[in-house]
Amino acid sequence: MLFSSSYFIFVFLPICVIVYFSLNKYGFYKTSKAWLCLASLIFYGYWEVKYIPLLLSSIIFNFVISNIITPKDDIKSQKRKYILIFGILINIGTLGYYKYSNFFLENVNSFFDNNFTPLHLLLPLGISFFTFTQIAFLVDSYKGKVKEYSFINYILFVTFFPHLIAGPILHHGEMMPQFKDHNNNKVNFSNILSGLCIFSIGLIKKVIIADTFAVFAQEGYSPGYVHDFYSAWATSLSYTFQLYFDFSGYCDMAIGAALLFNIMLPINFNSPYKAVDIQDFWRRWHITLGRYLRDYIYIPLGGNRLSPFRTYFNLFFTFTIAGLWHGASWLFVLWGAMHGAALIIHRAWKATGMRMYKPIAWFITFMFVNISWVFFRSESFGQASTILSNMFTISNMRNISLEQLPLNDLSRYGQIAGWVAKNISYGIAAYSSVFIMSAIALLCCSLKNSQEIIIGQRIGYFKIVILAFISSLAVYLSLHSESAVFLYFNF
Repeated sequence: MLFSSSYFIFVFLPICVIVYFSLNKYGFYKTSKAWLCLASLIFYGYWEVKYIPLLLSSIIFNFVISNIITPKDDIKSQKRKYILIFGILINIGTLGYYKYSNFFLENVNSFFDNNFTPLHLLLPLGISFFTFTQIAFLVDSYKGKVKEYSFINYILFVTFFPHLIAGPILHHGEMMPQFKDHNNNKVNFSNILSGLCIFSIGLIKKVIIADTFAVFAQEGYSPGYVHDFYSAWATSLSYTFQLYFDFSGYCDMAIGAALLFNIMLPINFNSPYKAVDIQDFWRRWHITLGRYLRDYIYIPLGGNRLSPFRTYFNLFFTFTIAGLWHGASWLFVLWGAMHGAALIIHRAWKATGMRMYKPIAWFITFMFVNISWVFFRSESFGQASTILSNMFTISNMRNISLEQLPLNDLSRYGQIAGWVAKNISYGIAAYSSVFIMSAIALLCCSLKNSQEIIIGQRIGYFKIVILAFISSLAVYLSLHSESAVFLYFNF
């Protein structure tokens, strides 16, 4: 069930909100939370029912372990530590089995000339997110930082449907108090208005912008596609902006949906393409993942408290793990290692005391991110190297080859580009419109984001009318096209 689907927008979400506040109105507070938990499990089961027992087993296991390892007089510290390690290993083992088993077998087959048969496993949606969330809960329970052990609030903390599939990675300290606060049981029309506005902005980003870029990215990254200078840049930029507006759109829709229930999810996306260095980028991109990596990997390794060499190693290792977290592929590992290396270079540059002109710093940062996304998206090293070599081979500029364009299927161009292809020119639709759209997308990235527009601001009638019109257009387009799944659902 996609946030952008008509079933979610017109059936699932309204029913959830109406039943939740109706139960609260008559004082059935625990029942209303149970209803949200049930609705969240239905939302999760819509994708694959057979993995609901896995999710519930994970929740029960981690809740029991967290209660055992919380500091108590009758349990020795060493024993609690062993139980914590056991709990973490079970979580990592479960994640590793579903996400990395075939990756491990493929590499064993390759290196040792074996012939192990790959496992037929379907990756449970959101397993990386709910696993990392619960590992953090275990660690904080062990340290005595968890102040509440309400089982119903814990289930809701893990399963709350706006964040369950693709994050943000939540921290118990910022969420469980909200589920406990009785003031959040009442209808708050201000939150509902803000939530609908933010949700609408996310819907626009997803359906109108991200899904249009998705057509070009999918075509350019398809096996056997023959690239030239223009198509290589069109392909890389298309995915760079598809991922940006897809993830940004999802984050907005998640925050907007949660606000309808008076729950404020943490900001997970803060205009990362405005970043003027790679550290700034990671302060803005997937903020909760960066926070998690910092608190539970980088700092325990020693952070920046040790020698410069050790600090560099910690950075490189942490972001290599971040790459592997995204998927079972050496390309993801390479992508993470590239960002780790970039952060090392940035730290070494800062240590010299030199400064760079901001527009140049922004350009270098954006270009690095754009290039790194090529490895992130490519199906193989060969495909990534082909795209990158064509991006920087100026002599490979040539006339557009119309023979390789999908002329007979205009739907593959997306809504906007499809109209251009049909009414103006196939060639313009295939390449020129990508660069025009990229320029417009960059302009959008430089403007205020949804939180800056809505949160804490007066929402006048003009904003409401404009958002209603454009979001209605987005809903119409989503009804008449096959919207791609949110990209971060895959991670």
